[in-house]
Amino acid sequence: MQTNWKIGSLFGIPLFLDPLWFVILGLATLNFGVAYQAWGPVLAWSSAVVMALLLFGSVLLHELGHSLVARSQGIKVNSITLFLFGGIASIEEESKTPEKAFQVAIAGPFVSVVLFFFLRLLTYLLPENSPARLMVGDLARINLVLALFNLIPGLPLDGGQVLKAALWKATGNRFQAVRLAAKAGQILGYGAIALGMAVDYFTGELVTGLWIALLGWFGIRNATTYDRITTLQETLLNLSAANAMTREFRVVDANQTLRSFADSYLLDISAFEVYFAESDGRYRGIVSIDDLRLVERSEWETLTVQSIVHPLTEIPTVAESTPIAEVINKLENEQLPRITVLTRAGAVAGVIDRGDIVRELAQKLNLPITEAEIKRIKEEGSYPPGLQLGVIAKSLQS
Repeated sequence: MQTNWKIGSLFGIPLFLDPLWFVILGLATLNFGVAYQAWGPVLAWSSAVVMALLLFGSVLLHELGHSLVARSQGIKVNSITLFLFGGIASIEEESKTPEKAFQVAIAGPFVSVVLFFFLRLLTYLLPENSPARLMVGDLARINLVLALFNLIPGLPLDGGQVLKAALWKATGNRFQAVRLAAKAGQILGYGAIALGMAVDYFTGELVTGLWIALLGWFGIRNATTYDRITTLQETLLNLSAANAMTREFRVVDANQTLRSFADSYLLDISAFEVYFAESDGRYRGIVSIDDLRLVERSEWETLTVQSIVHPLTEIPTVAESTPIAEVINKLENEQLPRITVLTRAGAVAGVIDRGDIVRELAQKLNLPITEAEIKRIKEEGSYPPGLQLGVIAKSLQS
């Protein structure tokens, strides 16, 4: 369920606020307000609000850097969201090469560094000891810290993305690179939690220690997510249609009358949803029950099943060797309930739908998905909310 609030768009990219963003906005305002108390309460707190908003403006520009470079590579950027821990750009797919992945990763820190130098130069143009000069100087330092913090080499930080690109270039294996960068992120996350606890224990700075620990927890959670998605992506590429297809269909005689077909199969309480017609030992095509209903019943006695057959050359099909990722993309792009799987000789090997794909993945990856849930997927034609296979498969398109 979408809980983020849309606040507008920038360069055609939708901008969202997570409700928890207001928590960090309040904390940032409090921090600046206390720091500026020498200016008097009115100026101090009004300046604090401005600084908190400029802080997140800097975060927004940082994420916009990633987004615009990704778009220059033909990659769709779905949104930018400001949330409790800063900001995140939702980029639909991976860059095609490690060099391009590096460009996307480094763009955010590069923007922050440019902002640092720009703001630092601006301070020399403002009156010495003025509130404006102090605020601009603080904002410059914040952007430098933002750049340096994000360059820490572990996912999900930008430094982790840079590390991933470097490992991808060195090993030639993107999946292995993501796993290693995610492992680095997990180690850093546990280190941050330990540091947060140490800060709390030795200095008594509960808020600071808790914040550091929360950042560590966030890092661990997201690094683990990267690792899991990478495993899923690899599985989608390694499994083929033949692995997940079923033979949940019935083969009928193409030469029998529509009346005979209806009496023999459609009145059966265990009737199949999919029927293929054959004659002379060859598959002629698929039979749609909806097409049968369009034929006048007075003609059922004379017309044969062949008259309502859709030839195999005219229906959505894939080969047995087609990777599951391609099957998913075809299902989603063409909004199909299922796809026919053909052998090398062009005969029907099976059919495959979303439920079949989820069942195979559940078996391969030990996912806790029940047969009842798979039945629901088959009936509704949609994946479970926590298993965004359409998005993940799309990210693998070459």
